[in-house]
Amino acid sequence: MSMTAGNSGPHSLADGLKALSTKWRWVVALGVVFLAAGVIALGSVVAATASAVIIVGVMMLMGGAMEIFAAFNVKDWGKFLFWLLLGALYVAAGVIAIMNPFAAATILTLMLGIALVIGGVLRLFLAFQMKQAGASWGWVALSGVITLLLGGMIIAQWPASSFFVLGIFLGIDLIFIGSAWITMGLALRKRA
Repeated sequence: MSMTAGNSGPHSLADGLKALSTKWRWVVALGVVFLAAGVIALGSVVAATASAVIIVGVMMLMGGAMEIFAAFNVKDWGKFLFWLLLGALYVAAGVIAIMNPFAAATILTLMLGIALVIGGVLRLFLAFQMKQAGASWGWVALSGVITLLLGGMIIAQWPASSFFVLGIFLGIDLIFIGSAWITMGLALRKRA
């Protein structure tokens, strides 16, 4: 693909960064907003958990609606019913998550704990495979142990952990996102 003479967009990453560097204040401001949202979320992890589950519920509703819409474009009767059923299940799960976020948080937290335990075991397995191959494996093993312990702690405290785990994860994620945007904005300022 070639750029036309009428296209005034950046032609390379360097051009894009140069154009963005004049907007560094907006990037930093966005980072501050994310950082503040993360601190607020950590200040009220129960409300943050409910908010996170409602967001998941809305995404499930939208995904289910798209599945149902896609079902009507399928010509095969069996595939039509499969897509329609899948979409209906997504919509039902989204409605449940929105109508009762703490019941949905209970299920999501248990699934998160199980996923972390499985991920930790797989990382430990990978670390030992790397050790046998003579590769550097220590950090992978440490990551596996931490992930396994975190998943185990979530499961051990379940269902009580359902009220705060997702909110803590959301708050920490927002703080890291905000820090990244602030760092990028300050780096862009140096390019300006």
